[in-house]
Amino acid sequence: MQNPLTRRQALVAGTAAALTSTLASTGFAAEATEPRLKLKKALKFSMIKADGVETITDKMALAKEAGFDGVEFDNTPLDRAQIEEIKAAKAALGLEIPGLVGGAIGRKCGSLDESERREGVAQFAQALHDSAELGGTTVLMYPGSVDADHPYDRVYETLRKSISELIPAAEKSGTRIACENVWNNIFVSPIETRDFIDSFDSPWVGWFFDIGNVVRYGWPEQWIRILGPRIFKLDIKEFDREIMAKEGLWKGFTNEIGQGSVDWPAVMEALVEIDYQGGWGSAEVRGGDLARLRQVKAAMDAVLR
Repeated sequence: MQNPLTRRQALVAGTAAALTSTLASTGFAAEATEPRLKLKKALKFSMIKADGVETITDKMALAKEAGFDGVEFDNTPLDRAQIEEIKAAKAALGLEIPGLVGGAIGRKCGSLDESERREGVAQFAQALHDSAELGGTTVLMYPGSVDADHPYDRVYETLRKSISELIPAAEKSGTRIACENVWNNIFVSPIETRDFIDSFDSPWVGWFFDIGNVVRYGWPEQWIRILGPRIFKLDIKEFDREIMAKEGLWKGFTNEIGQGSVDWPAVMEALVEIDYQGGWGSAEVRGGDLARLRQVKAAMDAVLR
């Protein structure tokens, strides 16, 4: 059987032509000017979906061919075999792993069930160690969930307890805890978010700012200026308020990056103003095969300038 890296590398020759075509199809014109803020670009591992591409190695190779600098794994917790394969593929391909995503385990950290909360803290602590082993600098936390049965104040305090317990593990591993603004009915104000981070008085706790997620109830550039250096990393996606109003809340994510309500020049201006040091922007949009991933990368290149 042909070596997967060699097989994938054989497609690289067509990359330049495909990117040119993709830029035209998304409506963005390439500019020769240097970007104001140079960001490395990653995508979530779950976005890589192509026929015949099943292994971690093959999927990472596809991300490399699409032009991404790194892959952020969002299928935590990882087992030992997965970690070893990621490390080998990373070395072979020259890709980076900017961090891991603690989705379900982050929600456990905000659970009002003490047994589940402790399980989430233990799994998140392991994710911090795993991220460091893979060369990552953060683990993204989905910070709990508020609803009729999970009161805001109780979830808030539970999260504070869990994160406080995780700070020693973050410090030991050298990996930071990055909470994200997700649609979980908590942290819908940038001022409250800022104050929550500051309550820990720790450089190991900060924010993974999702640009598209906040458009439903705010303006990303305002959040960026208020959170400032507390922003460790960025998730990149689009949201359209008009589509949301006409077709429903989740339909707001329908448009491609650069074709919705996000004022990308204002976002970039705000990131420059705060001297954003995270170095990364990670796509979190509809994935697919090589052609689709190249389209996502081209759209990111066009707006992150």
